[in-house]
Amino acid sequence: MPDLPRSETELALVELARRVLPGGSFGNLSSDVVIAEGRAGRVWDVSGNEYVDVLLGSGPLFAGHCHPDIVAAVQAQVARGATFFANSEPGIRLAAAIVDAVPCAEQVRFTSTGTEADLYAMRLARAFRGRDKILKFEGGFHGMSEYSLQSMAPKRPGNFPQAIPDSPGIPRSVAGDMLVAPFNDADLAASLIREHREELAGVIVEPFQRLIPPKPGFLQALRDVTAECGIPLIFDEIVTGFRFAYGGAQEYYGVVPDICTLGKIVAGGYPLAVVAGRTEFMRHFDRAAVGDSVLPQIGTLSGNPVASAAGLATLDVLRRPGTYETAFATGRQLMDGLAGLLRESGLPAQVIGMPVLFDVIFAEGEISDYRGTLRQDAEAMRRFNRAMRAAGVLKGDSKVYVSAVHDAADVQVVLAAFARAVEEEVAFRRG
Repeated sequence: MPDLPRSETELALVELARRVLPGGSFGNLSSDVVIAEGRAGRVWDVSGNEYVDVLLGSGPLFAGHCHPDIVAAVQAQVARGATFFANSEPGIRLAAAIVDAVPCAEQVRFTSTGTEADLYAMRLARAFRGRDKILKFEGGFHGMSEYSLQSMAPKRPGNFPQAIPDSPGIPRSVAGDMLVAPFNDADLAASLIREHREELAGVIVEPFQRLIPPKPGFLQALRDVTAECGIPLIFDEIVTGFRFAYGGAQEYYGVVPDICTLGKIVAGGYPLAVVAGRTEFMRHFDRAAVGDSVLPQIGTLSGNPVASAAGLATLDVLRRPGTYETAFATGRQLMDGLAGLLRESGLPAQVIGMPVLFDVIFAEGEISDYRGTLRQDAEAMRRFNRAMRAAGVLKGDSKVYVSAVHDAADVQVVLAAFARAVEEEVAFRRG
């Protein structure tokens, strides 16, 4: 299938980007498309091409692009002021709404990005425990800090619990403060936690790791062993927060951590993220409570009133009856449609994930941890994604994000794109 047509204006912008941006992009989606606007479940590029959007800004836009209630809240706050470096009513009220929604949240501290939130969550565990080491799970993504980029995507995985730096620029010493376990192996994780209990400050995990669901009992096993050892359990809910349920993955799976991080959906597409947890942990941000043991956390835009206003309006939308039922039903229709196409095609591929967050994996056999994903045929995945784009669906390198506003017409476009992408892959393999 040929690529969609490009205007001279968009081609010129792509060329300008290549000159002024490393790799011609912001480091996110590929640089060959420039998005001009979005509404509900669709976006348009500068050339005027229309796409059903299953990228959704890498997930924040669960309520869709330019939801009128969110736009109105943002416009009202912008007219009052953009930032104050002080408490504001929208920020205070958003914190209260998060405490009401999220099971582990008794108090909240705002940051601007998920990377910051995860970094401070790990630092908070260290402050609480007076220990240095954090245990994470191989393949888990916790932002772009030096600690998070240990064994996030190792090309040659090592022996557990050794951490492997994933990229240049990370001091070798950092690996010594991280331990790594395989996701979904409750016995090995528990064994490592008990073995290193005197060194560990905390355990951080995505309760749904990238696209891989937790096996039954896995999260509860982590909860049990960390509680037994007195070690804080951190759920990275940057992606799953307010997506799987209003109370996030911890509500959906019924397992409550000590600390969690939230981002993406919580601010409806604006730059704001959250560290939340029980007061006994969060008090380490309060000098009046802990004195010189305080954990400094200062950010010029932390709790930004515009982002907070967007977050409040977003949570109001999500609380409306039927929001999650609609999103899950839409996603289930898409997942089932793609799975059926793959079965009929005979391709060595499968659909993994949840209705609101899934993708195809070009590999056979069970995928229950990071090493299972290494069997993926990466070139087939790239071909599939290119075909989806050419068929009018904006999709990232991995993950299909489903919103609460994707409608029946959007579903039909995506299903047709799935069919075309599968057909083209079959034709490619036949030569």
